[in-house]
Amino acid sequence: MAQRYHVFSLPPELLETLIPRNLISQPPPPEVSTLIQTAPPVSDNARACNICFGATFADVTEQRSHFRSDWHRYNVKIRLRGGSPVTELAFAQLVDGLEDSLSGSASSDESSDDSDAVKVLVNKIKRTSRSPSLSEERQTPLTALTWFHSPPSIQIGVYRMLFPIDTPAPSYLAELKSIQERVEGGRKWAMFMVAGGHFAGAIVEVSRPAEDQDSTFSAKTKKKLPKPKPETSILKHKTFHRYTTRRKQGGSQSVNDNSKGAAISAGAMLRRYGEQALRDDIRNLLLDWADDIQDCERIWLRASVSNRRIFFDYENCVINKGDDRLRTFPFPTRRPTQSELVRCLLELTQVKTSHLTEEALRAQDEAFLASLPKPKATPSVVPAAVPEKAKPQRLTKEEEAYREKWSRLLDMISKGRSEPLKSFWEREGASLGGVDALIPEWTGDRHASLLQVAVQSGQEDVTRWLLYELHADPTILVPSSGVHQEAANESDTSNAPPLQGAGSRRTAYDLARARAVRDIFRQCAGDHPDWWDWFGAAHVPSTFNKEREEARDEKKKQRKKGLKEKMREREARERERESKQSDIDDEQVEAKSEPRPQDPTAPRKLGGSSGAVDGVVGLTAELRAKVERERRARAAEARLKILTGA
Repeated sequence: MAQRYHVFSLPPELLETLIPRNLISQPPPPEVSTLIQTAPPVSDNARACNICFGATFADVTEQRSHFRSDWHRYNVKIRLRGGSPVTELAFAQLVDGLEDSLSGSASSDESSDDSDAVKVLVNKIKRTSRSPSLSEERQTPLTALTWFHSPPSIQIGVYRMLFPIDTPAPSYLAELKSIQERVEGGRKWAMFMVAGGHFAGAIVEVSRPAEDQDSTFSAKTKKKLPKPKPETSILKHKTFHRYTTRRKQGGSQSVNDNSKGAAISAGAMLRRYGEQALRDDIRNLLLDWADDIQDCERIWLRASVSNRRIFFDYENCVINKGDDRLRTFPFPTRRPTQSELVRCLLELTQVKTSHLTEEALRAQDEAFLASLPKPKATPSVVPAAVPEKAKPQRLTKEEEAYREKWSRLLDMISKGRSEPLKSFWEREGASLGGVDALIPEWTGDRHASLLQVAVQSGQEDVTRWLLYELHADPTILVPSSGVHQEAANESDTSNAPPLQGAGSRRTAYDLARARAVRDIFRQCAGDHPDWWDWFGAAHVPSTFNKEREEARDEKKKQRKKGLKEKMREREARERERESKQSDIDDEQVEAKSEPRPQDPTAPRKLGGSSGAVDGVVGLTAELRAKVERERRARAAEARLKILTGA
């Protein structure tokens, strides 16, 4: 069995022989002289990720968990866009730098391909045509583990997150030696996990205090001292759970409300209450543990973008967002439980070991360097137009304000916020081009006009306001592609009869899925028939006739009333049939329970006649018990008569 080392109590003889593992200092092979990276020493059966800088895993479960993580999916998308993957530490810092408003647009669908954090980070990356410099090509890629070699055949790996963030790679060995010194009171860590309504937190001691004795045997007294305490111990721990996530749906209720609007249901109200209670419970726990958290050397946190706000940015918060002690777990984690915290603690504090000779390490390094792709050669003459095209286009303040106006307008229309929409339109309607202005392509909206957006969202009040007060054009055709201008030109010049639902021939009326929204078009067509070509280009089938609609509703009521009467008659007939059947059954039971006439000359036996058994055939359990009681009573009376007669 391989010996296990604790990261804060390594043997001194091992520390003295450790040297950093670095491929850059070695002469590279000639075929890959321009691109050299570092591969951590792994065993023969280890699994690795070829994208995330050689991350290794012990089994298939950990490898699959890594492939589902945001870090891996971010690196895959960056590679597809021509960028360079980042380490998990750099990815955690990128996530921390996102604005708090990101959580308001996060999706609640668990089956979604990517989280909003990955999407936003990928969109911030710009493609560049600049070739990496020689220093960048030869830079060692950072991995979650940093490896050290002890001749002749011992390698140990330690997580970089244990060291200070600003520590350069050449100083890792010095930091590893410095953390071996015991401090007064011992080294403490705080570990917190929250996901899916589950929370787990603990204050742990990862190194014994300086006052504890390391030896278990006293040379002077020749007596065995008490057994020392273990290096790691849990000082405080707490776990609890709240109902915040819908089963098999994923995503918290607040994220779903921000993206799709507030849901009105009993389950949604319970989940909102659960989120509030979970946040209060966590903050109260942090307040109770405030003194212990201040003494901790590291604070490990696993939380999503929206859940991280539970720990930061509130009044009298215990943990500051820019605290240098904050760390994220550099490996996949499971559901927050106390056992999972213990597993993560052991994973962080136990040193990874391998036993490869120097020849085996050299062969492994050569195989890794040979597997790296060759860098593309930089052309000697670069056209002047290439840097200009690759240069990202910057928006002016006026363009940014114009785009912000459009975004706010479409958001208010799709969510049906009538009052803010009317006041906003009074101020900014003219600057946006009027009610029939084409929606810009950069908004990502597939509709051509504001009326189409309101109708598609099913907003009755906004649709009525656009048609009656702003006189929105209902004849504008829905674009079949992203080119809005062609669809607009076609709606102005075409006089052909409308084709319902035929690609680009659809109008705003064809997008209406609710009857109430369609009735608004029909009412407006009846009230103002001269405004537009309602029955031709607008595809409105007829005007709204109040008497006809009332007659139709009355027919529906009569039909429902007739169905209810038929149901009542059917139930009455069934009850009558059941009562008749019950009367027949009672008559049969009474006939069977009557005693049969017997021959007076025949011998009589105590307990009834020989046909007593046949008399209870076909009776229910209750009637059989009643008949049996009567038989026993008659038998008892016969015995009394015999005794009194004697």
